[in-house]
Amino acid sequence: MKYINQSYFAQISKFVLAVTSAAMFSPIASASAALEFPTTVAQISDNSSTGQQLLADKKVERSSYTQVSSSKVSAKGRKTGFSLAIWQPANNFSEVIARVSVKSKSDKNYLQERFLGDYKYKIKQKAKFVKGLKASDRIVVRLYDTQNRFIGYSEFECLSANTTVNLILSAKPNEYQVVRTVYGVDADQDGTIDAGKTTYDYFTQVRNQRVIFLSSSQTFQGNQFQVESLSPISASSVYPLSFTQGEFALVRQSFINVFSSDLAEVLQANPGSLVQVTEVSDNSSYDISQMLMNYRKISMSRSLQVGFSDVSVNYWAKSFITKLTAMEILEGFPDGTFRPDAPVTRAQFAAMLRKAFAKGKIRQAIAFKDVSTQNWAYNAISEVYQMGFLNPVVDKDFNPSEKLSRLDVLVALAQRLNYQASGYTDTILSVYSDANTIPREYRSLIAALTQRGIVVNYPNVNLLNAEQIATRSEVSALLYQALSSTGKVANISSEYVVGQQQVAVDGQTQTSAQRIKPRRHCNQGIGNGAEGCDPGNSHPHGGSNDEGGRTPGNR
Repeated sequence: MKYINQSYFAQISKFVLAVTSAAMFSPIASASAALEFPTTVAQISDNSSTGQQLLADKKVERSSYTQVSSSKVSAKGRKTGFSLAIWQPANNFSEVIARVSVKSKSDKNYLQERFLGDYKYKIKQKAKFVKGLKASDRIVVRLYDTQNRFIGYSEFECLSANTTVNLILSAKPNEYQVVRTVYGVDADQDGTIDAGKTTYDYFTQVRNQRVIFLSSSQTFQGNQFQVESLSPISASSVYPLSFTQGEFALVRQSFINVFSSDLAEVLQANPGSLVQVTEVSDNSSYDISQMLMNYRKISMSRSLQVGFSDVSVNYWAKSFITKLTAMEILEGFPDGTFRPDAPVTRAQFAAMLRKAFAKGKIRQAIAFKDVSTQNWAYNAISEVYQMGFLNPVVDKDFNPSEKLSRLDVLVALAQRLNYQASGYTDTILSVYSDANTIPREYRSLIAALTQRGIVVNYPNVNLLNAEQIATRSEVSALLYQALSSTGKVANISSEYVVGQQQVAVDGQTQTSAQRIKPRRHCNQGIGNGAEGCDPGNSHPHGGSNDEGGRTPGNR
């Protein structure tokens, strides 16, 4: 896995803005009072490049947290991973089970929590989790003893490079369910937080299966959480900014239910009851994108629909559709159907792209003459245009209701992914029996996608059918493969993916395993979302989740 070097982050850190104001957080005060942690807010000076803010009590005991904006120093959408170690300085615990799950960041929201596995650790053991993550995703760890008794909870934010994470248990974890979390950037993957980088350091406490993120360690004996190789315990907890501010703040909440009723069953069940516990060995490494694929059928919220009455078990695109709906990327209709053969319009595709790719804006927004601010896809169209997807049809007309051809979808993906073909274009395209129908100006783009296994042709893998109207199932497959080419999701084996046969590169024939590696890009979810698609011929009485913000089942 490729990471960003430290000099790059040193340059970015110069642009970090100091947080200059503090506000009273009454939920924190009420929670702290319940746990006998008196707190008020006080602003302090900070000579570092990162702004900090303390929550403290000037009159009695100083109980405070520091918040640091990790978003200011991260490159949005960069793929990342983490190493997780578990410690217990008292050394009266030998093993612990860590249930790992993820809340993926998607636009301004988080997707529902998804199960990544149960892992049995020996104390002081470390394991790596790679692929399938991006900066700002949140990782949840629920801790159990070997008798499946719940003993602790932590949550941390993925950073813009590899992250090293340490969870430290109390001297008596079964009685005192407090966990110290210490983590930071470890770009060189040596197991320690890089010099000059922020060390996030905070405590969580569980009572009656509810967790609170503490503002300080001063109300309990902190030395039981001290590990020789880690930094000394700070008087004030240091949190990522997103944990203390905004709609998804954790420190602001009085208590968080560890086992809320809308979680997937596997996240509420005892370890080992539904999924075998994985024994962690020294230098273990786990592919998160593969874990998401393996557990997709059991890791979904009880309210999330992933099966559809018109998508049979043997349907050619079932794996693509199921995976994307499991990621809350695509959704079906209130009647339980997906309508896989329905066409996709430019507006619908814009909504999908908005969810698919967390790409920077490369051009200014324009006012499309035929897309009013009242249009359900107005924001999606504006944003994906700025990202470089979907050009105007004529002048400033977007033509949102126009149905897309397969070529339209492929060209939109190729132009913004900026893939380049390696080798002779005509030779690469010779895998298609209808290659002569591909317009000359797009041949190199289609060749680049072909080399990276993004093109999916059903029912004949050798027929591109470039001018054929794209269906919802075809777009699902193409979008999934685009994500797969970036390493965001695990590969799906399908006889209809071009390249799982043979693809010509540099005048030679190669199999899919020999294809050149894709240029790495950062992407996130695809989908209909709250402003997602109006998936083909839908009407107000039975539309998809994207008409007027409705969701299947009126969720």
